[in-house]
Amino acid sequence: MSATPLEPAWLDRALYPFAPHHAQVRDGRMHYVDEGRGPVVLFVHGTPSWSFEWRHLIRALASSHRCVAPDLLGFGLSERPRAFGYTPADHARALADFVAALRLERFALVVHDFGGPIGLPLCLEHPERVTHLALLNTWMWSFADDPQMARAGRLIGGGLGRLLYRALNLSPRVILRQAWRRRETLTAAVHRHYLAPFPDWWSREHVLWTLARELLGSSDYYAALWSRRERLLGRPTAVVWGLADPAFRPDHLARWRGALPDARVAGLPGVGHWPQEEAHEVVARELTALLAASPRRD
Repeated sequence: MSATPLEPAWLDRALYPFAPHHAQVRDGRMHYVDEGRGPVVLFVHGTPSWSFEWRHLIRALASSHRCVAPDLLGFGLSERPRAFGYTPADHARALADFVAALRLERFALVVHDFGGPIGLPLCLEHPERVTHLALLNTWMWSFADDPQMARAGRLIGGGLGRLLYRALNLSPRVILRQAWRRRETLTAAVHRHYLAPFPDWWSREHVLWTLARELLGSSDYYAALWSRRERLLGRPTAVVWGLADPAFRPDHLARWRGALPDARVAGLPGVGHWPQEEAHEVVARELTALLAASPRRD
């Protein structure tokens, strides 16, 4: 399908065949996918991605579930307001507004990457509303005491990282590729859909680099979330983990195992940071099994 005046020329509807929807929240206009009917599954992406990363899972689940996948402000096809802060806390607030705007009363929650500290507050604030929970290579704690992540955070969150984000589009051009281990699934067409949403220095710095800076800069925010992690208990939960992820390591998976002892855990050898892209059929099976479990009832 050719692009319309309401969507960018780089968008390939053969890869992303979903009708556009938009919701107005206090900080801007959010684009989202809304496919299928049935119990709601809410997908929350991280960086440098957007609802495009969920396309395989939406196709797999839409026959039995209503799949809702927003683009966070500044990402994908959503508005990029200049006055928005683009920190994890800012995104979490906008996401809560989005859920309220769509009147999503009960839903399964699926999060990836920064989608953890952005999306999991929905469960911490209103645990009775989240029926099922799925975590894909994500976190919800401070990295201040993690030497490897702290070193990476200082590098990309500093002046050099800021320059590289602005000039080279570092996050989708380089970091994404390094963390994506099954390279045969990262075709040129797929990669273009992660590169193209950030065509200028402003989007690369204020949207992408802000989150790089906040890997360490929001440590107090993450620690506050982690202190309430017991609120994640009490519902069917799955942790699906690409074991070859160079950033989110097996010891991070072990931390989730400790916090969520009853969770169904699937470790995927040879899969990097993007299991929903690199091994989407396996992830779809895991989510199907999770959603078949009796939901939380309050």
